[in-house]
Amino acid sequence: MKVIRNYLYNASYQLLLVLLPLVTATYISRVLGNAGVGINAYTSSIISYFVLFANVGINLYGNRQIAYLRNDRKKMSQAFWEIILLRTMTVGLTFIVFLCYLPFSKNSLYMIFQSINLVAVFFDISWLYMGIEDFKKTVVRNAAVKILSLIAILVFVRNKGDLGIYIIILGLGTLLGNVTLWLFLKETVVKISFRNLHPFHHFRSSLILFIPQVAVNIYAVLNKTMLGYMTGTVNSGYYNNSDTIIKTVLAIATATGTVMLPHVANAFANGQREKVNQMLYDSFDFISFLSVAMMFGLAGLALHLGPYFYGVGFTPVGEAMLFETPVVVLIAWSNAVGNQYLLPTNHTKEYTASVTIGAIANVVINFPLIKYWGLNGAIIATVISEACVTGYQFWVIRDRIEFKKLFLNVPKYFLAGIAMFIPVFKLNTSLHTSVLSIFFEVVLGILIYFGMIFILKPTILNKANEIFMIWKKNK
Repeated sequence: MKVIRNYLYNASYQLLLVLLPLVTATYISRVLGNAGVGINAYTSSIISYFVLFANVGINLYGNRQIAYLRNDRKKMSQAFWEIILLRTMTVGLTFIVFLCYLPFSKNSLYMIFQSINLVAVFFDISWLYMGIEDFKKTVVRNAAVKILSLIAILVFVRNKGDLGIYIIILGLGTLLGNVTLWLFLKETVVKISFRNLHPFHHFRSSLILFIPQVAVNIYAVLNKTMLGYMTGTVNSGYYNNSDTIIKTVLAIATATGTVMLPHVANAFANGQREKVNQMLYDSFDFISFLSVAMMFGLAGLALHLGPYFYGVGFTPVGEAMLFETPVVVLIAWSNAVGNQYLLPTNHTKEYTASVTIGAIANVVINFPLIKYWGLNGAIIATVISEACVTGYQFWVIRDRIEFKKLFLNVPKYFLAGIAMFIPVFKLNTSLHTSVLSIFFEVVLGILIYFGMIFILKPTILNKANEIFMIWKKNK
């Protein structure tokens, strides 16, 4: 039940992280226009590289390391302070590099505003609470801050000249959310003598996890950067808007990765190998159940949802969303195998290889696809890259797990998804788009998908019934 509770906490938070920008997107796209949205997307993609190097894999490594040591508070505390000291050095060095880059930037003023996100990296200790599986503190505090940010955007961002204010509010929201997590530190860790700290002890391990993050960032952010450079920042905005909607629904499924990583890592540290495999089977089945429904549901709504949501001037977003929907299942599957199995069981090399293959594929095919097909070319490159990552991870674990158990219910989920997609897509392309029509299509899709699930009877129904009986008994 603890895992389920943590999943709900983290799913809510991850959904909030993308949902609030999505809620403001209809307002921002109309106030700032496609040019302002494009500049924000482009400068945000640039600062994300600096944020990535400031992190140096610490979030993933810290999460796993705390999970390994959480049964010994003193050792856990020492690891925490050593990692904090290491992060202080990496953030400081990265900021110096950023200052050297600034004079060469085309959008230097906006880049200064974006640098608030770089400062926020230092205060981010969410990995500590994730490692000890205490997700409530992270969710509640950061949720309150994000909601305040939303209110500030609606109050202070009023016209196209307020793009800088918009960027500052987003950055301060992230910074404030991270700072509030330090208020609970005394309850979690103890003081350790500075002389006993050896931060560089963690550098090599965090660097190993940093390499795959660089690769992930290449095909997650590079598309926006290359689109902005090759075709103009407006296309960066279109790509970002499509990606935002996709990642909003995907957050519900991938939230299991953050929750399961420390849980699997702790089981692995205690030698419970069979339990680790069983957790993968259960998690993969649950993720497939959600992600397949999301993929076909979004595909059915995509063509008219994007342009209607963002307003005049954002018509290309609809087609881009339709092409991007396969990544929902691909990323969900790679999240289950990579973040919930390979990383917590210390198969970092295999995980690194998978995302490196995806990054290389993305770089190679981005140039021709963006050149000839622009925005849609970047979207297709993203889908192919994610397919390479997921395919390689499946190949890596082929001798460690049983694929029959892993994919037991997947054909049923796809059958239910196709049955949902056909009527939803037909209605979406024939009805006049409005809030009412979109609501009706969503409800219809949910009813059809769940109706098919009850007809096909996948084993997830039995698992859901078991969880319900445990919850009812504990209640």
